[in-house]
Amino acid sequence: MSPKDLHSKKPTQYDVAQRAGVSQATVSHILNNSTTISIPEETRRRVLDAMADLGYIPDRTARSLRTNKTYTIAAIIPDITNPFYPTFVRGIQDITKQNAYDLVIYNSDGIEDEECQSLNSVRQNQVDGLIAVPFHLKENELLETHIPVVQLIQKPDTPPALDSIFIDNVAAARKVVDHLIERGHARIGMIAGEENTPPRQNRILGYQQAIADHHIPLDEILIRGGDFTEKGGYETMREILRLDPPVTAVFAANDLMAMGALTAIREAGLRVPQDVAVAGFDDIPAAHLVTPSLTTITQYQQNIGQRAAEMLFERLNGSEAGAPRSMEMPFSLIVREST
Repeated sequence: MSPKDLHSKKPTQYDVAQRAGVSQATVSHILNNSTTISIPEETRRRVLDAMADLGYIPDRTARSLRTNKTYTIAAIIPDITNPFYPTFVRGIQDITKQNAYDLVIYNSDGIEDEECQSLNSVRQNQVDGLIAVPFHLKENELLETHIPVVQLIQKPDTPPALDSIFIDNVAAARKVVDHLIERGHARIGMIAGEENTPPRQNRILGYQQAIADHHIPLDEILIRGGDFTEKGGYETMREILRLDPPVTAVFAANDLMAMGALTAIREAGLRVPQDVAVAGFDDIPAAHLVTPSLTTITQYQQNIGQRAAEMLFERLNGSEAGAPRSMEMPFSLIVREST
């Protein structure tokens, strides 16, 4: 068959096999990411090159009918505008692409009703698996999807009923506040984030533990709200600056609020860190670009997304069929100019 003939109609798996010099079964195994046989990397590359040369696009509908899969996974996240989550989603996407799956993102804004609606949509669209960052959804609600689920949660006190991935937010927050105390600060404000959310609760606990560890009297008036946005950090920092005696440092429970705090401090005619030191949490891309650059906790969020997706695909491809797994991921304190 001549190249002209091949391009006069929609190319098929047979055409790809002919071009690559392999069997049609080999092409099918590669398209389906089969784990039942081992295919040399050189053969895989030859088939992928043949697909590119011919402009071959797999028929997703036919593939779904054959395998009873949609080849789509979903992710429910609290806030797509928070730079933490696009990086986390990028990690998921890297693994999804490697497995020839599509990814659907649901943004819940951290609102309970929105999370429930997102979960209902997941059920209706019959995706093959789900990665969730639940602020309000309970494990039993996620279990009712009857599909593999990986959840990004706070460090669990008891073994979770679903595959779970987490960092120790309490320990991470304690490490930030330890750093501020070691720099000579004793009156440390905290911009804690939105009430009734797991990150707020655990990061407050870490703050309180660090204060207690260093035998500093706890003053609850220093712990303020915010809503995990830059505006929330700005407004809350203005409240903190009105306290008497004044704080000499502030820990914000995420970087967006820390950046809002930087603006409020500058507007008050104060210097960072000479008058007020500032530390955040997340190490979003802008953290090293602001002036002064921000001391913060990095969670390696792209790695978290990748590992969450790997755990999900281990369930989908059958390589993991045991009890629910719980995986703790590392964090690091990144010290920059703001402290």
